[in-house]
Amino acid sequence: MKRTLFLILLVLSFCTQAQDSTHRTIHLHHIDIKSKLIENDISRLKEVEGTMIYSSKKNEVINVGALNADLSTNNSRQIFSKVAGVMIWENDGSGIQNGIATRGLSPNRSWEFNVRQNGYDISSEAFGYPEAYYSPPAEALEKIEVVRGAGALQYGCQFGGLLNYVTKTKLSDKPFAFESTQTIGSYGLFNTYNAIGGQYKGFSYYGFLHHRNADGWRENSAYSTNTGYLSVNMDLTKKLSLGMQYTHMEYLSQQAGGLTDSLFWEDPQQSLRSRNWFNTPWNLLAINSKYSFNENTKLDFKVFALAAERNSVGFTKAITTADTINTTLGTYNPRQVDRDWYNNIGAELRFAHTYNFLSQKSTISAGGRLYKGSTSRKQQGIGTKGEDFDLSIDQLNNGKEWGKELEFTTDNLAFFAENLFKIGKRISITPGIRFELLNSVTSGRINTSQTGKIEGIQPQRNILLAGIGGEYKINDQINLYSNITQGYRPVTYSQLTPSATTDIIDSNLKDSKGYNADFGIRGKIKNILNFDISVFRLQYDNRIGTVTRDGINHIENIGASTSKGLESFAEINLTEIIKPLKKIGSIKLYSNYSFTDARYTKWNNPSIAQDPLKSIEGNFVENAPRTIFRSGVTYDYNGF
Repeated sequence: MKRTLFLILLVLSFCTQAQDSTHRTIHLHHIDIKSKLIENDISRLKEVEGTMIYSSKKNEVINVGALNADLSTNNSRQIFSKVAGVMIWENDGSGIQNGIATRGLSPNRSWEFNVRQNGYDISSEAFGYPEAYYSPPAEALEKIEVVRGAGALQYGCQFGGLLNYVTKTKLSDKPFAFESTQTIGSYGLFNTYNAIGGQYKGFSYYGFLHHRNADGWRENSAYSTNTGYLSVNMDLTKKLSLGMQYTHMEYLSQQAGGLTDSLFWEDPQQSLRSRNWFNTPWNLLAINSKYSFNENTKLDFKVFALAAERNSVGFTKAITTADTINTTLGTYNPRQVDRDWYNNIGAELRFAHTYNFLSQKSTISAGGRLYKGSTSRKQQGIGTKGEDFDLSIDQLNNGKEWGKELEFTTDNLAFFAENLFKIGKRISITPGIRFELLNSVTSGRINTSQTGKIEGIQPQRNILLAGIGGEYKINDQINLYSNITQGYRPVTYSQLTPSATTDIIDSNLKDSKGYNADFGIRGKIKNILNFDISVFRLQYDNRIGTVTRDGINHIENIGASTSKGLESFAEINLTEIIKPLKKIGSIKLYSNYSFTDARYTKWNNPSIAQDPLKSIEGNFVENAPRTIFRSGVTYDYNGF
């Protein structure tokens, strides 16, 4: 500090001397003043960021670069360790697919979240099949944004809210920089991440190549994944910028198959399937333009597209049926081939304007979305008798190449608006609405007979969502927040498809609807304590289930569930409390605890309504642990 003051006084004295004489010029040496900001690995979004409003919404930002975590394998337990209430489902050991959920929702490939990369969709199909088969390599990420259910107004369907992966945009302010990470580990793990990036005047770029492979913990669970990414951004003028991003990912994994309980207890690492494979080529393209009319008015426009596949080949009989040489054929039995093709395109326009209202700066954010999703599903193809990954069809099924062929299309048009009203210096209120038009069309057949043909057009759905949130600033660092927001989950493709020709799907099948509500307190106390403690309630109505009548399955809206509980996080910096500890480094303790009571409150199935042993009402919701507790300590000394 003394040295800095001395330099400032020295500069001022030189400037004064220069002003005293018009004939004397003094050239000062160039001085670079650099500082390193030690960033918290968990933080929160600002009230307004770009064209988006986050005031009163429960949210977390994971600053990936500051994490003390294993990024080489996308270790979800470490990456999301400080996000309270996150249920993590590691359905494979590869880290390729992140499966997370909150508040009693299903973590299956994060499909209860609106999953995005840099603000655009990356899941298979946002409405009918929202499973995220692609997750970007954590080494390439700058941050991960998690906005709970209150994000439904700005981002649309799914009760979980927003899960947005934000990639790096450059590696340095210099024209060129390079970074590389090589990792080896148990079970044949090899991971390599190599990236370039930089900036020159108004142009910046970032690109990476990533590869990871391993043999897997279980037998027959080897995998290999490759991802390439390129992002370029250019400031065309002081007000207008243009960017383009392209992602290609493809992985191949061997599917070890299930085990009976007795086999699992005998040896959980064993596998009875060696010919089962899974593959997902994934392509994403996005073009983004930002325009600032002035410091108070901004426009953001995105166009994005996805072209991807989901492919599997394997012996799919029950695990109790051995996959051995067929003595009659003298070879293995033929395998089943299932394939999906996803082709989606969309555009989003967002606008934000800050204006004076009651002597305070308020902000309105509004926008629209146009989207078309197309899925082609072909299943039950009779494949080869080989062992390697091979999607070839070896023989016809009753004269057909595929036993099941289906086409799904979704058209969506949406508009939203939210307004952050500041009332005085401490209070803010944010009401908002979202209106969606949704069309879904299903066609094809589910077997090779004439009765297997299906065709259905769901009536156009007009969906109106509303919400309101509020904040009270106790001081500049701490605030109380509350929010209640309606949400919905569209009928999925699997729910529109009968599993047998005798199944009956209700022609009046409705999208699931409900709401998320939050109330909490969050903030910081100097550099000592970072915390967020809140209670929540999630209402999930119009759940879809199966009712059996006269031996025929009917797919209908028959249920509802309610989740309520507590989500809490706190991190304390011990070295700020016990000053002498600074001599040996920085020590932080963190803990997050959540309690979730998720129960079915309604299940209208007449066949079990009178049987107390089969009644579902009052039962806990699956995949909803009542308590989740995580705690840890971080020690830092001179960069170690």
